[in-house]
Amino acid sequence: MHSSVLSTLSPDNWPFSLEHLPVGTYMVGGAVRDALLGKTREYLDLDFIVVSDAVKVARAIAKHYKAGFVLLDSERKIARVVFPQATADFAQQEGDIETDLHRRDFTVNAIAYNPHTQEIFDPLGGCADLEKRILKMISAANLEDDPLRLMRGYRQAGQLGFSIERSTRAAIRSLASHITKVATERVRVELGYMLGNSQGTPWITTAWEDGLLSPFFKNATHESCVKLSAVDFAALKLAETWQELGVQLQEYVRDTIKTTWLGIAKLACLVHSEPQTAEAELLKLTYSRAEIRAVTTALKLFPQTKAPQMTLREQYFFFQEAGFVFPATAVFAIAGDNLVEAMSFDKLLGSYTPLIRRYLNPDDLVAHPTPLVSGKELIIALNIPASPLIGKLLTEIAIAQVEERISTPTEAIELARHLVVQQS
Repeated sequence: MHSSVLSTLSPDNWPFSLEHLPVGTYMVGGAVRDALLGKTREYLDLDFIVVSDAVKVARAIAKHYKAGFVLLDSERKIARVVFPQATADFAQQEGDIETDLHRRDFTVNAIAYNPHTQEIFDPLGGCADLEKRILKMISAANLEDDPLRLMRGYRQAGQLGFSIERSTRAAIRSLASHITKVATERVRVELGYMLGNSQGTPWITTAWEDGLLSPFFKNATHESCVKLSAVDFAALKLAETWQELGVQLQEYVRDTIKTTWLGIAKLACLVHSEPQTAEAELLKLTYSRAEIRAVTTALKLFPQTKAPQMTLREQYFFFQEAGFVFPATAVFAIAGDNLVEAMSFDKLLGSYTPLIRRYLNPDDLVAHPTPLVSGKELIIALNIPASPLIGKLLTEIAIAQVEERISTPTEAIELARHLVVQQS
Protein backbone atom coordinates (compact mmCIF):
# COMPACT_ATOMS: atom_id res chain seq x y z
CA MET A 1 0.00 0.00 0.00
CA HIS A 2 1.16 3.52 -0.80
CA SER A 3 2.95 5.22 2.10
CA SER A 4 0.76 8.36 1.83
CA VAL A 5 -2.35 6.20 2.44
CA LEU A 6 -0.71 4.66 5.50
CA SER A 7 0.23 8.07 6.87
CA THR A 8 -3.32 9.39 6.36
CA LEU A 9 -4.83 6.41 8.19
CA SER A 10 -2.08 6.28 10.80
CA PRO A 11 -3.13 6.36 14.48
CA ASP A 12 -0.66 9.25 14.83
CA ASN A 13 -3.40 11.40 13.25
CA TRP A 14 -6.15 10.20 15.57
CA PRO A 15 -7.32 12.15 18.60
CA PHE A 16 -6.63 9.10 20.79
CA SER A 17 -3.89 6.48 21.14
CA LEU A 18 -3.98 3.08 19.42
CA GLU A 19 -3.34 1.37 22.76
CA HIS A 20 -7.00 2.02 23.69
CA LEU A 21 -8.21 -0.23 20.85
CA PRO A 22 -8.34 -4.02 21.32
CA VAL A 23 -6.36 -6.14 18.85
CA GLY A 24 -8.66 -7.15 15.99
CA THR A 25 -10.30 -3.73 15.70
CA TYR A 26 -10.74 -2.44 12.15
CA MET A 27 -11.31 1.04 10.76
CA VAL A 28 -13.98 1.02 8.05
CA GLY A 29 -16.13 3.35 5.92
CA GLY A 30 -15.55 6.80 4.47
CA ALA A 31 -12.24 7.53 6.24
CA VAL A 32 -10.61 4.45 4.67
CA ARG A 33 -12.18 5.15 1.25
CA ASP A 34 -11.07 8.80 1.27
CA ALA A 35 -7.51 7.92 2.37
CA LEU A 36 -7.23 5.48 -0.55
CA LEU A 37 -8.47 8.27 -2.86
CA GLY A 38 -5.82 10.63 -1.46
CA LYS A 39 -8.43 12.93 0.11
CA THR A 40 -7.63 14.59 3.43
CA ARG A 41 -10.11 16.13 5.85
CA GLU A 42 -9.68 18.83 8.47
CA TYR A 43 -12.41 17.23 10.56
CA LEU A 44 -11.89 13.48 11.03
CA ASP A 45 -14.89 11.17 10.91
CA LEU A 46 -13.68 7.74 12.00
CA ASP A 47 -15.60 4.45 12.15
CA PHE A 48 -14.32 1.39 14.00
CA ILE A 49 -15.53 -2.21 14.20
CA VAL A 50 -14.59 -3.63 17.60
CA VAL A 51 -14.50 -7.39 18.27
CA SER A 52 -16.20 -7.05 21.68
CA ASP A 53 -17.27 -4.48 24.29
CA ALA A 54 -17.54 -1.66 21.69
CA VAL A 55 -19.56 0.62 24.00
CA LYS A 56 -17.19 -0.07 26.91
CA VAL A 57 -14.18 0.77 24.71
CA ALA A 58 -15.81 4.03 23.54
CA ARG A 59 -16.77 5.02 27.07
CA ALA A 60 -13.22 4.41 28.34
CA ILE A 61 -11.72 6.54 25.51
CA ALA A 62 -14.20 9.37 26.17
CA LYS A 63 -13.41 9.28 29.90
CA HIS A 64 -9.63 9.21 29.38
CA TYR A 65 -9.61 12.15 26.95
CA LYS A 66 -12.49 14.07 28.60
CA ALA A 67 -14.38 13.87 25.29
CA GLY A 68 -18.13 13.71 24.63
CA PHE A 69 -19.83 10.32 24.73
CA VAL A 70 -23.08 9.39 22.95
CA LEU A 71 -24.74 5.96 23.00
CA LEU A 72 -26.16 5.72 19.46
CA ASP A 73 -27.71 2.24 19.61
CA SER A 74 -27.76 0.19 22.81
CA GLU A 75 -29.19 -2.90 21.09
CA ARG A 76 -26.59 -3.03 18.32
CA LYS A 77 -23.90 -1.67 20.67
CA ILE A 78 -22.84 1.45 18.78
CA ALA A 79 -21.39 4.52 20.54
CA ARG A 80 -19.81 7.82 19.50
CA VAL A 81 -16.94 9.78 21.02
CA VAL A 82 -16.84 13.46 20.09
CA PHE A 83 -13.52 15.33 20.09
CA PRO A 84 -12.98 19.01 19.12
CA GLN A 85 -11.70 18.11 15.62
CA ALA A 86 -12.94 14.54 15.20
CA THR A 87 -15.79 12.11 15.74
CA ALA A 88 -15.13 8.40 16.32
CA ASP A 89 -17.91 5.80 16.11
CA PHE A 90 -17.43 2.35 17.65
CA ALA A 91 -19.67 -0.54 16.61
CA GLN A 92 -19.77 -4.11 17.83
CA GLN A 93 -18.61 -6.61 15.21
CA GLU A 94 -21.34 -9.11 14.26
CA GLY A 95 -19.77 -12.36 13.13
CA ASP A 96 -16.31 -11.85 11.60
CA ILE A 97 -15.04 -8.73 9.80
CA GLU A 98 -15.81 -10.18 6.36
CA THR A 99 -19.44 -10.84 7.35
CA ASP A 100 -19.65 -7.26 8.58
CA LEU A 101 -18.28 -5.84 5.32
CA HIS A 102 -20.74 -7.95 3.30
CA ARG A 103 -23.61 -6.13 5.03
CA ARG A 104 -22.55 -2.67 3.78
CA ASP A 105 -23.95 -0.57 0.91
CA PHE A 106 -21.26 -0.16 -1.77
CA THR A 107 -17.96 -1.93 -2.34
CA VAL A 108 -15.93 1.28 -1.96
CA ASN A 109 -17.35 1.64 1.56
CA ALA A 110 -16.57 -1.99 2.44
CA ILE A 111 -12.79 -1.72 2.74
CA ALA A 112 -11.26 -2.25 6.19
CA TYR A 113 -7.94 -1.11 7.66
CA ASN A 114 -6.26 -2.91 10.54
CA PRO A 115 -4.38 -0.20 12.50
CA HIS A 116 -2.42 -2.78 14.50
CA THR A 117 -0.93 -4.47 11.39
CA GLN A 118 -1.38 -1.53 8.95
CA GLU A 119 -3.02 -3.92 6.48
CA ILE A 120 -5.94 -3.27 4.15
CA PHE A 121 -8.66 -5.95 4.01
CA ASP A 122 -10.74 -5.75 0.82
CA PRO A 123 -12.76 -8.95 0.21
CA LEU A 124 -15.29 -7.23 -2.12
CA GLY A 125 -12.92 -5.54 -4.57
CA GLY A 126 -13.61 -2.01 -3.35
CA CYS A 127 -10.07 -0.84 -4.17
CA ALA A 128 -10.51 -1.85 -7.82
CA ASP A 129 -13.82 0.05 -7.96
CA LEU A 130 -12.12 3.12 -6.45
CA GLU A 131 -9.63 3.00 -9.31
CA LYS A 132 -12.48 2.68 -11.84
CA ARG A 133 -14.31 5.49 -9.99
CA ILE A 134 -17.59 3.58 -9.85
CA LEU A 135 -20.13 2.89 -7.12
CA LYS A 136 -21.17 -0.76 -7.11
CA MET A 137 -23.69 -2.24 -4.69
CA ILE A 138 -22.78 -5.24 -2.58
CA SER A 139 -26.32 -6.57 -2.99
CA ALA A 140 -29.82 -5.30 -3.74
CA ALA A 141 -30.95 -6.80 -0.42
CA ASN A 142 -28.51 -4.53 1.44
CA LEU A 143 -29.99 -1.48 -0.28
CA GLU A 144 -33.50 -2.64 0.57
CA ASP A 145 -32.54 -3.16 4.24
CA ASP A 146 -31.92 0.59 4.59
CA PRO A 147 -33.59 2.39 1.65
CA LEU A 148 -31.74 5.62 2.50
CA ARG A 149 -28.78 3.90 0.81
CA LEU A 150 -30.64 4.38 -2.50
CA MET A 151 -30.39 8.16 -2.13
CA ARG A 152 -26.95 7.99 -0.54
CA GLY A 153 -25.63 6.30 -3.70
CA TYR A 154 -26.45 9.38 -5.77
CA ARG A 155 -25.14 11.73 -3.10
CA GLN A 156 -21.81 9.87 -2.86
CA ALA A 157 -21.49 9.69 -6.65
CA GLY A 158 -21.82 13.48 -6.71
CA GLN A 159 -19.38 14.07 -3.85
CA LEU A 160 -16.75 11.64 -5.18
CA GLY A 161 -17.19 12.40 -8.87
CA PHE A 162 -17.99 8.71 -9.52
CA SER A 163 -20.42 7.00 -11.86
CA ILE A 164 -22.92 4.36 -10.70
CA GLU A 165 -22.51 0.89 -12.15
CA ARG A 166 -25.37 -0.04 -14.49
CA SER A 167 -26.83 -2.98 -12.52
CA THR A 168 -26.60 -0.93 -9.31
CA ARG A 169 -28.58 1.92 -10.84
CA ALA A 170 -31.13 -0.59 -12.18
CA ALA A 171 -31.52 -2.00 -8.65
CA ILE A 172 -31.94 1.48 -7.17
CA ARG A 173 -34.60 2.25 -9.78
CA SER A 174 -36.49 -0.95 -9.01
CA LEU A 175 -36.36 -0.27 -5.27
CA ALA A 176 -37.16 3.46 -5.52
CA SER A 177 -40.64 3.14 -3.97
CA HIS A 178 -39.00 1.97 -0.71
CA ILE A 179 -37.59 5.49 -0.15
CA THR A 180 -40.91 6.50 1.45
CA LYS A 181 -40.14 4.12 4.36
CA VAL A 182 -37.22 6.36 5.37
CA ALA A 183 -37.65 9.20 7.89
CA THR A 184 -38.13 12.37 5.84
CA GLU A 185 -35.38 14.29 7.65
CA ARG A 186 -32.82 11.63 6.67
CA VAL A 187 -33.76 12.07 2.99
CA ARG A 188 -33.54 15.85 3.44
CA VAL A 189 -29.97 15.61 4.79
CA GLU A 190 -28.82 13.56 1.76
CA LEU A 191 -30.55 16.00 -0.61
CA GLY A 192 -28.87 18.89 1.21
CA TYR A 193 -25.42 17.59 0.26
CA MET A 194 -26.47 17.44 -3.41
CA LEU A 195 -28.04 20.92 -3.38
CA GLY A 196 -24.88 22.53 -2.03
CA ASN A 197 -22.75 22.42 -5.21
CA SER A 198 -22.90 21.95 -8.97
CA GLN A 199 -21.51 18.37 -8.80
CA GLY A 200 -24.70 17.28 -7.05
CA THR A 201 -27.07 18.76 -9.63
CA PRO A 202 -26.89 15.96 -12.26
CA TRP A 203 -27.49 13.44 -9.49
CA ILE A 204 -30.57 15.30 -8.22
CA THR A 205 -31.86 15.05 -11.80
CA THR A 206 -30.99 11.33 -11.91
CA ALA A 207 -32.65 10.74 -8.54
CA TRP A 208 -35.80 12.44 -9.85
CA GLU A 209 -35.73 10.44 -13.11
CA ASP A 210 -35.29 7.20 -11.15
CA GLY A 211 -38.27 7.90 -8.89
CA LEU A 212 -36.44 8.71 -5.65
CA LEU A 213 -37.47 12.37 -5.42
CA SER A 214 -40.95 12.31 -6.95
CA PRO A 215 -42.64 11.16 -3.68
CA PHE A 216 -41.27 14.28 -1.95
CA PHE A 217 -41.47 16.81 -4.80
CA LYS A 218 -44.76 15.91 -6.48
CA ASN A 219 -44.78 19.08 -8.58
CA ALA A 220 -41.24 18.73 -9.94
CA THR A 221 -40.93 18.20 -13.70
CA HIS A 222 -38.17 17.74 -16.24
CA GLU A 223 -38.16 21.54 -16.58
CA SER A 224 -37.47 21.80 -12.82
CA CYS A 225 -34.32 19.73 -13.32
CA VAL A 226 -33.24 21.86 -16.29
CA LYS A 227 -33.67 24.94 -14.09
CA LEU A 228 -31.33 23.44 -11.45
CA SER A 229 -28.49 23.53 -13.98
CA ALA A 230 -29.51 27.05 -15.00
CA VAL A 231 -29.19 28.13 -11.33
CA ASP A 232 -25.65 26.66 -11.19
CA PHE A 233 -24.71 28.52 -14.38
CA ALA A 234 -26.23 31.79 -13.15
CA ALA A 235 -24.42 31.45 -9.80
CA LEU A 236 -21.10 30.89 -11.59
CA LYS A 237 -21.59 33.95 -13.80
CA LEU A 238 -22.73 36.12 -10.89
CA ALA A 239 -19.64 35.13 -8.89
CA GLU A 240 -17.40 36.06 -11.83
CA THR A 241 -18.87 39.57 -11.92
CA TRP A 242 -19.58 40.09 -8.21
CA GLN A 243 -17.29 37.94 -6.10
CA GLU A 244 -19.03 39.02 -2.89
CA LEU A 245 -22.36 37.70 -4.18
CA GLY A 246 -20.68 34.40 -5.09
CA VAL A 247 -19.36 34.09 -1.53
CA GLN A 248 -22.78 34.82 -0.04
CA LEU A 249 -24.43 32.13 -2.18
CA GLN A 250 -22.13 29.55 -0.55
CA GLU A 251 -22.96 30.71 2.99
CA TYR A 252 -25.42 28.86 5.18
CA VAL A 253 -28.89 30.26 5.88
CA ARG A 254 -27.87 30.10 9.56
CA ASP A 255 -25.02 28.51 11.50
CA THR A 256 -27.49 25.94 12.76
CA ILE A 257 -29.01 25.31 9.32
CA LYS A 258 -26.62 23.76 6.82
CA THR A 259 -28.50 24.83 3.67
CA THR A 260 -26.67 27.36 1.50
CA TRP A 261 -28.40 30.25 -0.25
CA LEU A 262 -27.55 28.47 -3.52
CA GLY A 263 -29.36 25.42 -2.11
CA ILE A 264 -32.39 27.63 -1.36
CA ALA A 265 -32.50 28.77 -5.02
CA LYS A 266 -32.37 25.13 -6.14
CA LEU A 267 -35.12 24.08 -3.74
CA ALA A 268 -37.25 26.81 -5.29
CA CYS A 269 -36.84 25.00 -8.63
CA LEU A 270 -38.17 21.70 -7.25
CA VAL A 271 -41.29 22.92 -5.45
CA HIS A 272 -44.53 24.37 -6.81
CA SER A 273 -44.17 27.95 -8.06
CA GLU A 274 -47.08 29.11 -5.87
CA PRO A 275 -45.56 30.06 -2.48
CA GLN A 276 -48.31 28.60 -0.25
CA THR A 277 -48.25 25.23 -2.03
CA ALA A 278 -44.45 25.25 -1.86
CA GLU A 279 -44.63 25.94 1.88
CA ALA A 280 -46.84 22.90 2.44
CA GLU A 281 -44.40 20.70 0.46
CA LEU A 282 -41.40 21.92 2.45
CA LEU A 283 -43.18 21.49 5.78
CA LYS A 284 -43.75 17.81 4.92
CA LEU A 285 -40.01 17.54 4.23
CA THR A 286 -39.37 18.94 7.74
CA TYR A 287 -37.49 22.02 6.50
CA SER A 288 -37.07 24.76 9.10
CA ARG A 289 -39.13 27.95 9.16
CA ALA A 290 -36.07 29.94 8.03
CA GLU A 291 -35.52 27.68 4.98
CA ILE A 292 -39.21 27.68 4.05
CA ARG A 293 -39.44 31.46 4.35
CA ALA A 294 -36.33 31.82 2.17
CA VAL A 295 -37.74 29.60 -0.60
CA THR A 296 -41.20 31.18 -0.54
CA THR A 297 -39.66 34.68 -0.58
CA ALA A 298 -37.65 33.81 -3.71
CA LEU A 299 -40.81 32.44 -5.37
CA LYS A 300 -42.93 35.44 -4.34
CA LEU A 301 -40.40 38.04 -5.51
CA PHE A 302 -39.57 36.34 -8.83
CA PRO A 303 -42.43 38.04 -10.77
CA GLN A 304 -41.39 41.44 -9.38
CA THR A 305 -37.84 41.10 -10.73
CA LYS A 306 -39.38 40.79 -14.19
CA ALA A 307 -41.17 44.16 -13.89
CA PRO A 308 -39.95 46.48 -16.69
CA GLN A 309 -38.73 49.22 -14.33
CA MET A 310 -39.43 49.30 -10.62
CA THR A 311 -39.97 52.74 -9.09
CA LEU A 312 -37.85 53.68 -6.06
CA ARG A 313 -40.89 53.00 -3.88
CA GLU A 314 -41.32 49.52 -5.41
CA GLN A 315 -37.60 48.80 -5.05
CA TYR A 316 -37.75 49.83 -1.38
CA PHE A 317 -40.55 47.33 -0.67
CA PHE A 318 -38.77 44.69 -2.77
CA PHE A 319 -35.60 44.93 -0.64
CA GLN A 320 -37.63 45.07 2.59
CA GLU A 321 -39.19 41.73 1.62
CA ALA A 322 -36.00 40.18 0.21
CA GLY A 323 -33.60 40.96 3.04
CA PHE A 324 -30.91 38.26 3.37
CA VAL A 325 -32.73 36.14 0.75
CA PHE A 326 -31.69 38.54 -2.05
CA PRO A 327 -28.75 36.41 -3.37
CA ALA A 328 -30.99 33.33 -3.68
CA THR A 329 -33.81 35.42 -5.18
CA ALA A 330 -31.47 36.99 -7.74
CA VAL A 331 -29.86 33.73 -8.88
CA PHE A 332 -33.26 31.98 -9.05
CA ALA A 333 -34.77 34.84 -11.08
CA ILE A 334 -31.81 35.12 -13.47
CA ALA A 335 -31.83 31.34 -14.05
CA GLY A 336 -35.57 31.44 -14.79
CA ASP A 337 -35.21 34.33 -17.22
CA ASN A 338 -32.20 32.69 -18.88
CA LEU A 339 -34.40 29.74 -19.90
CA VAL A 340 -37.11 31.86 -21.53
CA GLU A 341 -35.52 35.13 -22.65
CA ALA A 342 -34.08 35.27 -26.15
CA MET A 343 -31.07 37.41 -25.23
CA SER A 344 -27.41 36.90 -24.35
CA PHE A 345 -26.64 36.06 -20.73
CA ASP A 346 -24.51 39.19 -20.35
CA LYS A 347 -27.40 41.36 -21.54
CA LEU A 348 -29.77 39.52 -19.19
CA LEU A 349 -27.36 40.02 -16.29
CA GLY A 350 -27.21 43.71 -17.17
CA SER A 351 -30.93 44.08 -16.49
CA TYR A 352 -30.34 42.91 -12.89
CA THR A 353 -27.23 45.02 -12.35
CA PRO A 354 -29.00 48.04 -10.72
CA LEU A 355 -30.66 45.82 -8.07
CA ILE A 356 -27.44 43.87 -7.41
CA ARG A 357 -25.40 47.06 -7.04
CA ARG A 358 -27.91 48.46 -4.58
CA TYR A 359 -27.82 45.25 -2.52
CA LEU A 360 -24.01 45.11 -2.44
CA ASN A 361 -23.68 48.79 -1.44
CA PRO A 362 -24.17 49.02 2.36
CA ASP A 363 -24.73 52.79 2.04
CA ASP A 364 -27.58 52.43 -0.47
CA LEU A 365 -30.69 53.77 1.27
CA VAL A 366 -33.11 51.84 -0.97
CA ALA A 367 -31.64 48.42 -0.12
CA HIS A 368 -30.31 49.30 3.34
CA PRO A 369 -32.35 52.18 4.82
CA THR A 370 -30.88 54.24 7.67
CA PRO A 371 -33.82 55.66 9.68
CA LEU A 372 -33.84 59.45 10.12
CA VAL A 373 -36.01 59.09 13.24
CA SER A 374 -37.20 56.30 15.52
CA GLY A 375 -40.76 55.33 16.37
CA LYS A 376 -40.24 56.60 19.91
CA GLU A 377 -39.14 60.02 18.59
CA LEU A 378 -42.30 60.24 16.45
CA ILE A 379 -44.50 59.37 19.45
CA ILE A 380 -42.90 62.15 21.53
CA ALA A 381 -42.72 64.79 18.78
CA LEU A 382 -46.28 64.27 17.53
CA ASN A 383 -47.78 63.36 20.92
CA ILE A 384 -49.53 60.29 19.53
CA PRO A 385 -49.94 56.80 21.06
CA ALA A 386 -48.00 53.71 19.97
CA SER A 387 -49.99 52.00 17.19
CA PRO A 388 -49.55 50.41 13.72
CA LEU A 389 -49.66 54.00 12.39
CA ILE A 390 -46.08 54.53 13.64
CA GLY A 391 -44.79 51.77 11.37
CA LYS A 392 -46.63 53.26 8.39
CA LEU A 393 -45.19 56.71 9.11
CA LEU A 394 -41.63 55.30 9.35
CA THR A 395 -42.13 53.56 5.99
CA GLU A 396 -43.31 56.77 4.30
CA ILE A 397 -40.36 58.67 5.83
CA ALA A 398 -37.92 56.07 4.49
CA ILE A 399 -39.45 56.26 0.99
CA ALA A 400 -39.39 60.07 1.03
CA GLN A 401 -35.72 59.84 2.01
CA VAL A 402 -34.79 57.55 -0.92
CA GLU A 403 -36.80 59.78 -3.26
CA GLU A 404 -34.69 62.69 -1.89
CA ARG A 405 -37.74 64.66 -0.76
CA ILE A 406 -36.35 64.84 2.80
CA SER A 407 -32.89 64.41 4.34
CA THR A 408 -33.03 65.52 8.01
CA PRO A 409 -34.83 64.36 11.20
CA THR A 410 -36.69 67.70 11.33
CA GLU A 411 -38.02 67.20 7.80
CA ALA A 412 -38.95 63.62 8.68
CA ILE A 413 -41.03 64.75 11.69
CA GLU A 414 -42.71 67.49 9.62
CA LEU A 415 -43.64 64.93 6.95
CA ALA A 416 -45.06 62.62 9.60
CA ARG A 417 -47.05 65.52 11.13
CA HIS A 418 -48.47 66.35 7.69
CA LEU A 419 -49.44 62.69 7.08
CA VAL A 420 -51.17 62.46 10.48
CA VAL A 421 -53.17 65.64 9.79
CA GLN A 422 -53.99 64.37 6.30
CA GLN A 423 -55.24 61.07 7.67
CA SER A 424 -57.34 62.65 10.44
